[in-house]
Amino acid sequence: MSKIGIYYGSTTGNTQDVAEAIAKKLGVEKADLHDVAKAKADYSAYDVVLFGTSTLGLGDLQDDWEYYVDKVKGADLAGKKVALFGCGDSSSYSDTFCDGVGKIYDVVKDKGCQLIGRVSAEGYTYDSSEAYVDGQFVGLLIDNDNEPDLTDERVASWVENLRKEI
Repeated sequence: MSKIGIYYGSTTGNTQDVAEAIAKKLGVEKADLHDVAKAKADYSAYDVVLFGTSTLGLGDLQDDWEYYVDKVKGADLAGKKVALFGCGDSSSYSDTFCDGVGKIYDVVKDKGCQLIGRVSAEGYTYDSSEAYVDGQFVGLLIDNDNEPDLTDERVASWVENLRKEI
């Protein structure tokens, strides 16, 4: 099995909860689950790297990611498999739903990594998202504010598909 590292930024705890659920389903050790507020951008120990963020306000990256994203820009991701996930509010912020995930995608897409974990937008209700690229979401998007009943199912389905790509 590939060695997986999960890096997340979470303000309200939603993204941390999703990161921990993903880690549990993938069998990722607690030591390989990193809060970007304290994490280094050295991914050499991992074959697969997952990045997760919440989206704040009108499409902004989560506060800790505002600083960490520059570390990712300078990091070596060549040859890695990278998957993205994030939390947002598809009702109150329907026109910027999970834009933070799209912002991270823009940083990693040209870093020599293989992006995995795309998700169909079917079943989601939103107006616009920077995370919607080429007819799909670039990763798993979760709305715990308005659709908490869909979270477990969406995480389980994504992890199942992710395992096939890893």
